[in-house]
Amino acid sequence: MTPEAAIGGNARPEVEARQELYRSMLRTRRVEEAIVDRYAEQEMRCPVHICIGQEAPPTGVSAHLQKQDHVYSAHRSHGHYLAKGGDMPAMIAEIYGKADGCAVGKGGSQHLIDLDAGFICSAPILASTISVGVGDAWAARQRGEDRVIVIYFGDGSTEEGAFHEAMNFAGVNKLPVVFVCENNLYSVHTLLETRQPENQTVRRLGPPNGMESFDGDGNDVEEVWRLAEYAVNKARNGGGPTLLEFHTYRWMEHCGPLDDTHLGYRSAEELESWKTRCPVDNYRDRLIEDGSVDQAWLDSAEKTLHREIEAAFTAAKNSPFPDAEELFRHVYPE
Repeated sequence: MTPEAAIGGNARPEVEARQELYRSMLRTRRVEEAIVDRYAEQEMRCPVHICIGQEAPPTGVSAHLQKQDHVYSAHRSHGHYLAKGGDMPAMIAEIYGKADGCAVGKGGSQHLIDLDAGFICSAPILASTISVGVGDAWAARQRGEDRVIVIYFGDGSTEEGAFHEAMNFAGVNKLPVVFVCENNLYSVHTLLETRQPENQTVRRLGPPNGMESFDGDGNDVEEVWRLAEYAVNKARNGGGPTLLEFHTYRWMEHCGPLDDTHLGYRSAEELESWKTRCPVDNYRDRLIEDGSVDQAWLDSAEKTLHREIEAAFTAAKNSPFPDAEELFRHVYPE
């Protein structure tokens, strides 16, 4: 796919791929809703950053990734983890702080890991995983490994020095990296336009660092899919890094399962306007209209997901807490 086709084209995935894009977004949405519904039970042992509203970027990007490719994440990592093939029961157990968690119950929501799936880590320190991911790409180059590195981050991370240093190193060395900014307008409670000069974009930071950059509708999974196809294939074929900026919006509060419009930093009207652009519901309607799915298919997908999610929560609650000795493991290389 050319840059022109990726940006403004109308190329679409095949029907089965469309169904899988929808199923993946719905899977993230339903498990996030389940976390929201049960968080007040006080059994989850960590804060959570809910990604409802931001399901399209991880889904559209991961559709082009292979198992050996590596993904790095930051806040709102659940969708990144699941879309890359992370194990749902292990993720839920991790949020409950249990021994069957993907980080043995020691990391919680913000420190997910699944090496078998190629999900290397998530971390809540802004921009901290960006330089680590670029280092991974450098190592892959030195070892001759066929591996693409995808690094997700928010618009707030682009204001950290580590982001700019890592971008420059990746651009100079033409490393196989796809930088994916999920621009949801806010860094915690501070609007983008109050943090940066007027009319600035994240996308503008690509060319000065020696790489192409594109931006797109982060609530349109097929637009994400097109841009990601171009960027991932370019990286895999030795074309170097690309910066992708996706405009999207988080529905829930910065940290936690609630609506925070009462805090005054964003309005209920703004939130509701973004809900009309729901990436999941709007794509469902599009697939019904073009004949890619019917009601029976949708009902079956919902039932399958419900069983999967209920089983994951039951397993997490029945899992034991880690032994105290676990505190001394994984501190140093073993």
